[in-house]
Amino acid sequence: MAGGKGGGSIGSRKPEAGSRKPEAGSRKPGSPGEPGDLRVPVGPDARRWRTFPGDRLLVAAARTVTSTVRLLDTLPALCRSDPRLDVVFAFDPTSAFGDGVHDLLRTAGVRIMPWGQLARTECHLVVSASENIDLTPVPAACPVLVLPHGVGFHKLVPDARGTGRRLSGVMDDERAWHTVSHPDQITQLAEHHPALAARARLIGDPCHDQIMASRPLRDRYRAALGVRDGQRLVLLSSTWGPQSLLGTDPGLPARLTAALSPDDHRVAAVVHPNVWSAHGSWQVRQVEAAALDAGLLLVPPQRGWQAALVAADVLVGDHGSVTFYGAALGTPLLLAAFGEESVPGTPMGELGRVVPRLDPSAPIGSQLERAVAEHDAERVVKVASGAFVDPGRALERLRSLVYDLLRLPEPTDSGPPPLYAAPEPRAEGGRVTALWVRTEVAAEGVVAVSRLPVVAAEPEEGDGVFVHLACDEDERDLRLLGSASVITTGSAPGAAAAAASARETLARWPGCRLATAGSAGGCVSVLWDGRVVETRATGAALEPGVHAAVVYGLLRAGRELGGVVTVRVGAREEDVVISPQPRPFTVSRGSAPDPAPQTPEGLDGPRTG
Repeated sequence: MAGGKGGGSIGSRKPEAGSRKPEAGSRKPGSPGEPGDLRVPVGPDARRWRTFPGDRLLVAAARTVTSTVRLLDTLPALCRSDPRLDVVFAFDPTSAFGDGVHDLLRTAGVRIMPWGQLARTECHLVVSASENIDLTPVPAACPVLVLPHGVGFHKLVPDARGTGRRLSGVMDDERAWHTVSHPDQITQLAEHHPALAARARLIGDPCHDQIMASRPLRDRYRAALGVRDGQRLVLLSSTWGPQSLLGTDPGLPARLTAALSPDDHRVAAVVHPNVWSAHGSWQVRQVEAAALDAGLLLVPPQRGWQAALVAADVLVGDHGSVTFYGAALGTPLLLAAFGEESVPGTPMGELGRVVPRLDPSAPIGSQLERAVAEHDAERVVKVASGAFVDPGRALERLRSLVYDLLRLPEPTDSGPPPLYAAPEPRAEGGRVTALWVRTEVAAEGVVAVSRLPVVAAEPEEGDGVFVHLACDEDERDLRLLGSASVITTGSAPGAAAAAASARETLARWPGCRLATAGSAGGCVSVLWDGRVVETRATGAALEPGVHAAVVYGLLRAGRELGGVVTVRVGAREEDVVISPQPRPFTVSRGSAPDPAPQTPEGLDGPRTG
């Protein structure tokens, strides 16, 4: 490429400047073109309405959400601060995964023209991250630059033009220029499509560069996902299709979240955009409803998966590119699926050979622990490096190639293209509002609290070990709220207001034995017999549900509600001061008499059955 940035120049063409020629076609000046056509910045009379000079037209081909996101991530760094370039998106509606593309483009604020308008437009370059775009309307003289939307050519996918399969990422057309991230991919192109290898350019992988460069922001990304100190972030990654993680085991996210205490773990999932597009976000949420109730964070397909990878402590994946990017980071891995559609002899195929598999019949928690403890980061990173060469320069090389294909000099005053940080994740879900709570009260003033989502099996009680159902008042399942022994409610500005809030909660839910509300510096719990107890952690703050568990566990054990106890929850240990308050009222429960106040056996609320 020109300037020694990754290859030779494009054919014999030399960069040239100058204004764009009038639009092709025989329409008269002032004609709006075909109904529905974009009129500005392209169209027969675009010159009448435009502001920027627009010497060259670059058309970004949007076909699927996956490829469109990759274009929206890449183009801003390539085309910034250059009024000579008009960048217009054209939507190719031929994909089974086209749903959501228009919404994505509208949100980005780009101009969108119908795919058929390409045939009536003088276009200087088409850039696509989908190798399967319909090239029929693309002018014969217009080059097409194909960017990868994953890692190399490692997957066989259904061919939309027939019943067979094709190599993902390869456009078999004489106008196509492929960008690759490793010389082996050019060799692979030569083996499968010999004529394409001559028009392949070694660029690198902008997405890989962004992920690796964003590692210093790991703490920021973890905070955005709600990961606290001492918690482990487990990330699930699923590609699309029947051989993917979700295709082979759609119940895995629910089982995983059920097996892990939310005090020690956060669980997030990155699901391929084709799954969202093919089935709809409503269906994705319905299939994973139990997992969402158990605290699963769903990372949206448009934003945040790169940051989630940087933030993760362990990755459970399949043969999709997200898993491979995680391997390049050195993240501990388990493979929950690995389809035969993965191409043998590629780095992805080698990754499937060296990474341990998740056993769906064995306890998940112990497998995650073993994956972290036994992870050979050096070996996995070495495998991943087979897909990337000379990282950190992909955008610089790609911009040079783009301007070479446009036959336009690169901007001389803008410096190298910026390497933007991966955007912070904005995941949905993550809140658990119904939990099985297990409290173990020891003689030495220690209360151990462990919690699991209600999708898990109810833990067993034992000597000094008590189990209850606890809900936040925001829990949507009224059967669970009606059966909860402990209910937590929102925070109040002071102890008196918190006590009043807890008292109202008890009145609303007659089956509840204890209600807890947050207050400044701690929590206030009100018992079903009217007693009020204030609790305050001497160190870092604890969740209201932990405060409630301590009080309820002491009541079940028949211990005095006063003094200082040491609370163990997850990996944390904090001292909690317990202060009983005067009882100025009796909780109203309609016409039912108040139960005897000193009967620990009577505290056990009804179960959900």
